[in-house]
Amino acid sequence: MEFTIKSGNPEKQRTACVVVGVFDKRRLTLAAERIDRVSKGYISDIVRRGDMEGRLGTTLMLYNVPNTLSDRVLLVGLGRERDFREEAFCTAVRSTVKFLNETGAYEAVVCLTEEKVRKREVSWQVEHAVLAANEAVYSFARLKTETEEVRRPLRKLTWMVPLRSDLLVAEVAMARGQAIAKGVELACDLGNLPGNICTPVYLVEQARQLAKQYQEIEVTALDKQQIKEEGMGAFWAVAKGSEMLPQFIKIEYRRDVADIKPIVLIGKGITFDSGGVSLKPAVDMDHMKFDMCGAASVLGAFQAIAELKPDLRVIGLIPACENLPSGSATKPGDIVTSLSGQTIEILNTDAEGRLILADALTYAERFDPEAVVDIATLTGAMVVALGHIACGVFGNNDALVRSLVNAGDDAADRAWAMPMWNEYHEGLKSNFADIANVAGRAAGSVTAACFLSRFAKKYDWAHLDIAGVAWKEGKEKGATGRPVPLLVNWLLSRERYYS
Repeated sequence: MEFTIKSGNPEKQRTACVVVGVFDKRRLTLAAERIDRVSKGYISDIVRRGDMEGRLGTTLMLYNVPNTLSDRVLLVGLGRERDFREEAFCTAVRSTVKFLNETGAYEAVVCLTEEKVRKREVSWQVEHAVLAANEAVYSFARLKTETEEVRRPLRKLTWMVPLRSDLLVAEVAMARGQAIAKGVELACDLGNLPGNICTPVYLVEQARQLAKQYQEIEVTALDKQQIKEEGMGAFWAVAKGSEMLPQFIKIEYRRDVADIKPIVLIGKGITFDSGGVSLKPAVDMDHMKFDMCGAASVLGAFQAIAELKPDLRVIGLIPACENLPSGSATKPGDIVTSLSGQTIEILNTDAEGRLILADALTYAERFDPEAVVDIATLTGAMVVALGHIACGVFGNNDALVRSLVNAGDDAADRAWAMPMWNEYHEGLKSNFADIANVAGRAAGSVTAACFLSRFAKKYDWAHLDIAGVAWKEGKEKGATGRPVPLLVNWLLSRERYYS
């Protein structure tokens, strides 16, 4: 979809549709008032009759509005004015774009970006309008033989800004939103692909495709033999149950920086998780194709920053494999030696994500990183703790954790700091190895983070448990692309350290 920025009067826009807002209790926004004024009360008469109450997300299309140049005027409900914050703004934009995409209006001028969102600047509104619009029209139908074609799909949106002086910052924000949207779309596409297509080798191919597209990106990958030779015993313990060959992917972005310490992102890449010998219940096991959404978010973040070209050095590590039961699969009670040299008693083979991440965290030491962030659909306990609203953030550095939470707030991609006190480590003790891979049901997301912390002692580290936010269930089943916006926002905030 094409986006442009403009400043001007809504009634003078020669376009297929002009979009204006109506707050709760039928209060017109400034743009709606301007159209109402030139149309001699046409809108206020309709609103007064009760056709548009202003409830958030509702829409009403008007045709042939007097004394305007547009073919249509779309009224969009914005809810209560005092509650018009980030979530309400994004909801209104998504509702607008979904509705327009189902009409004959192939273009529109949207005045919602002129409305003040509490504590946010115009640049924030434009960036997130672009993201919300792309989310509204995204669909994954590449594997269907028959699809429902949109008759005249929406092709162009113009975002209105209050002042001509806002145009430059709005253009920058629009470009940033488009770059992040590309990353989100890549992460969604990878997450939505089934496990028989999106295999570890397929992830390598997608990473290499990014390297072909952007000269700032380089990709290498370790195969099965190299993984074993490196001593990644924890990773291999998960991978060896499948005939699908594992891959350990390294992707690096570097632009206009001296020989500085890199930021390392690590993405869990379990392309299908059956639970291994500790087999999962059959119901909803198909959701386990989403168990590589951490890896997908890393690749999505790399696409976005390659588009934006910040002066950064970022390394992505993706341990990718399947977790399946077989005659060669790891058994509960087996003990393996990780890349760090620590021995691990595997009490539950369905706690496999932390095993592959453990070796990746140790591997990251060789880069002498500025900071390391791992991203993983790690625990169902995270869903119990925070639902599907926010991901959990754990770490060994309070400033790093705060910076990620703040980045999530700015990106409308929420995160919440979680505790990781010493007392939680007690359950990981083993009578037979240095550490057990599970510690019982209580505080499962916390003890999983505590396990990972054993392998991240030599640098500042944070862990994002995205199990509750990486995909949606039910009618809207599919990957969300989260936390790509959070990651990109956080990476861009780190650029100042190198300037």
